[in-house]
This record gives sequence, structure tokens and C-alpha cells, in this order.
Amino acid sequence: MTLLSVRDLRVGFGKPGHETEVVHGVDLDVAAGETLAIVGESGSGKSVTAMSINRLVDYGGGRILGGAILLDGTIDIATAPEAALTGLRGREIGMIFQEPMTSLNPVLKVGTQIGEIFAKRHGLSGRAVRTAAIEALERVRIPDAARRLDQAPHQMSGGMLQRIMIAMALAGKPRLMIADEPTTALDVTTQAQILALLAEMQDETGMGLIFITHDIGVVAGIADRVAVMQKGHIVESGPLDDIIDRPQHPYTRHLLEAVPHFRWGSAARQDTVRRPETRSAQALSVEDLSVRFPVGGGFLRQAQGYVHAVDDISFDLLPGETLGIVGESGSGKSTTARAILDLVQPTGGRVSGADGHAVQMVFQNPNASLNPRMDVRTLLSEPIIAAGRRVDASALDRMRMLLHKVDLPEDSLTRYPHEFSGGQRQRICIARALMPEPKTLVLDEAVSALDVSVQARVLDLLVDLQRDFDLAYLFVSHDMAVVERIAHRIAVIYAGRIVEMGDARSVLSDPQHPYTQKLISAVPTIERRRVEFALDTEEVPSTLRPLGWQAPPQHWQDHGPDHRFVTGSGA
Repeated sequence: MTLLSVRDLRVGFGKPGHETEVVHGVDLDVAAGETLAIVGESGSGKSVTAMSINRLVDYGGGRILGGAILLDGTIDIATAPEAALTGLRGREIGMIFQEPMTSLNPVLKVGTQIGEIFAKRHGLSGRAVRTAAIEALERVRIPDAARRLDQAPHQMSGGMLQRIMIAMALAGKPRLMIADEPTTALDVTTQAQILALLAEMQDETGMGLIFITHDIGVVAGIADRVAVMQKGHIVESGPLDDIIDRPQHPYTRHLLEAVPHFRWGSAARQDTVRRPETRSAQALSVEDLSVRFPVGGGFLRQAQGYVHAVDDISFDLLPGETLGIVGESGSGKSTTARAILDLVQPTGGRVSGADGHAVQMVFQNPNASLNPRMDVRTLLSEPIIAAGRRVDASALDRMRMLLHKVDLPEDSLTRYPHEFSGGQRQRICIARALMPEPKTLVLDEAVSALDVSVQARVLDLLVDLQRDFDLAYLFVSHDMAVVERIAHRIAVIYAGRIVEMGDARSVLSDPQHPYTQKLISAVPTIERRRVEFALDTEEVPSTLRPLGWQAPPQHWQDHGPDHRFVTGSGA
């Protein structure tokens, strides 16, 4: 039975009567229990189409210019009054948004926000609300769920916030779920759990699912049908196998060719970096790095315990080398990266080679990294000024050289961030990080928010820059296919500790630690179709420890010349 039918949908933005049309005559159908994947690059109209289905586009300066959006073949959402839409949103049509920080109330605790759903939709009250909220967070594999309920959104990682958004959307048990890039910020194992949850909901309730993504591997694993969008048009649609195996439109073929194919070590970087005999030749050395956050206590009161976010992590990094750091959300990847630059105060350990401006960072979200009121010249000047140097003719020459290196025109210096695409903004961030001539770049999920074709170009750019400037990269990512493409070596972090490390090809093709094996087995690929994701009931390890707790020693075992892993209780 057709649950949703969209016919000739047209959406525009601007003043009434002078709108600019951005979605042009879209037709879609979703049956009960069916998964429709909508794919396309940024700006193709995917999210605008999704926001139009429940009329949320009305609140973003847009409006539906024509067409029909029929729920159950009777209710036309395109023309329904606001009072009717209030009863549909959340209850009949659920929505998982792409950016959780803009979707959650920053001043309310997480427990208050998710508890509101159980109170209003399911009539629960008192302790039953809190119990239901804890169960909802545990289903999306959030450790220490009871403690997380009492935290505000800013106290959690982006991956955890996305899981909270998903838990809130599923709590309403809608008949149609619209998921807008719901797993982009998540690691592969958590992603697999979210996809399993969605599949379970479909089996239990017959929920229809519209899944918007640029990850073709995920599409292959979950979709029944696929619609490809470009510039506001659906250029191709049909059954999953037809779209992936026999694409007809050139744009569909372009998307498929840009996908980073993970093949368990077969496509890892071919170039190698020689290990030095002396530590002085290293670009960065990290020894026994630890980061702990106090829990409980308060003014003049001792902490009740500590979150051991990072525990005794050690590695080194050579000029011209890329070390990929992988692990689940909350495993300590980003905390490690930030501690190296002293953006998070380390509790213990030593970092060598990070003095001065030798290490620079490229963050995940270029929109949040660039001041929208500054032109590119001012943005690139910031690191120079911070280093106590003048922005003289030589600095301007370096700006022009770096803009050329990152494939941006020289006139970019006088333009502002909003005048560039997402991929171009990330190139500006890379150029800015290179201004003080660093030896090492820390890239924290630097390409995860980009479309696959843009992502491929930025990765190629990073490889070229590394060769030209002999840069060392610490590449933090949850995307195993991206790590395989760029890393020479890989370190796997689990619950704040490295459990396996070595040559990228060896780690990916012959993983030894059970956690590494679990990560790799969860990677979605085009070759794996209609995967039956299974819920993992194993308890997520907590990093909350009592006062005085010390981590057990790790026992390492060698597996080849540059590959070792942890065995026994230290794992």
C-alpha cells in the first residue's frame, strides 16, 4: 500500500511572488515498510524535498509552489492547515535531522527533551518517563545512559548527539520516517546499530523510510529503491540493483565512480614512509597521553569519579606520513587530537614536536571554523598574526601560493565564506592551517561532511600537499574507506586506549583484535546488498571510573614487522 505519494512537487525561496524555484517537479512514492534512498550532491535538493514533505520548509524561508504530497492517498500535506500538520509531525511523520546541535535545545538537559516525547505521545509520567528515556538511549548504544540524561547537549560529542536525535525520532513511533543524513557523523559499528534499529521498526510497525545520504555503501545495504537528484530534479530512479549495476544517467555514473570503495586492504596507499632510527627525525611523538574529566563534585567538593577519555596513548608520526586514527564515537579519537594541540588539557603524558605552530588543526565543519564576517585574506592572516608576525608582502605571496595549491582562484582573497561551496570552504581551512608552515596537520573528521565527489578531490589534494611540503598527517576519521585511501599506518582506539596499530594494509586486510575485526565487518560497501543488520546487545563499555582507578597494563603482541595488537585483560 502506498503510504506517501509526491506528485510534481515544486519548492521555492524568496519573497512571495518572486520565489526562486529550487525543486522542480519531483515525483516520489513510498510504500509501507519500504525504504527509498535519495542520493545526490550538496545543493541537489534532497534536504529541501525532505523538509517539504512535512512542511518544515515553511519555517526556513521556503514555500511549496505547486504539486501534491498525499499521505494515505487522502491528506494533502502541501495544502493542509497548520493545525492539521501539528498532529502529523512526529506522530505520523518523524524526522531525523542532519545537524543535531541546531535541533536540540542547548539550555535543556537531554533527559528533559527526550522525556517530553514519552510524556506527550505515550502518556507516561514520573519515573516511567526516565526509565523509558534510559531504554531509548541504550537502544542507540549510548554508554552511561542514565548519566547522559542529566547532561546538556554541549557536553557530548557530535556522534552521541546524533544518536540522541535518532532515539527521539524513534520514540514517537511514526508511520513514515524521513532520515536526512542520519549516520554521517557516526562510526561504522554505531551506524550498523542505527540501521538495525530502523529495520526493526519497519518490521514491527510497517514504517516507511525515506533515507537521504551521499553514502552509496549504506544505500546498497538498506534501500529497496533509489532516487538520484541533481539541481532540483530527479534524474534517475528505480530498484536498487538497476541504479547501482546499470546506471543510465551520466550523473549517476559520476556519483558511483566517486565512491571510495573499501576492499579490506586492497586499495591502501602504495607509497611507504621509512621508519627513522632516531626519535629526532619524527614530526610528532606522543607518550602515555591521558585525559580525564571529573564527574560529580562541584564547588569546594571533590569529584566522585573521572571519565578516562584517553588512557596512556603513545605513537609517533614521521614527516610525509599519515597515521589514521579510527574508532567508535566517544572512543577518544577527537579528545586525543585536541589534547595534542592543548585544546583539551592533558592529565598526563608528553607530546613532543607540537611546540609553537608546528602542529595545526583542520576541523570537521568548515562553516563553524570560518568567521562569516571575515574575507579570505583576513582569515588566512589570523595564524600569522597569532604567531606574532606581520602580514607583509611575503605573507601575501604565501597566501596566493597556497590558494593555488588548494585549487582556488587568487581573487578568493577578497571574497567571504558564504561565496564558496562546502568543499571550497574546507580548502580554505586547509590553506589557513598551512600558513604558519607547520610540520604536522591534525585532521579531525575533515572530509566527513563532504559529498563523495568533493571528498575524493579533497583527499587527492591532501595527498598532493603532503608530497609537496613533506607534511605529517594525524587523520582522525570514522570512515574506514577514507582511512584506507589516505593512511600509511592505522591506530585503532577502543574505550580511550589503542588496541591495534600498524601498517594500514596489514591492519585492514588481517585485523587481529576483536574490536578491529568488528569495525571492518561493519563497513558498508556497494558489493553488500540488502544487509540484514542485527542489533548488538553487548553492553557499551563505560569510561567512567571511580577515584583512584588505574588502567590495567596492556600486553602487546607483534603480528608482522609493523603490526601489533593488544591481548588479554588490557584490551
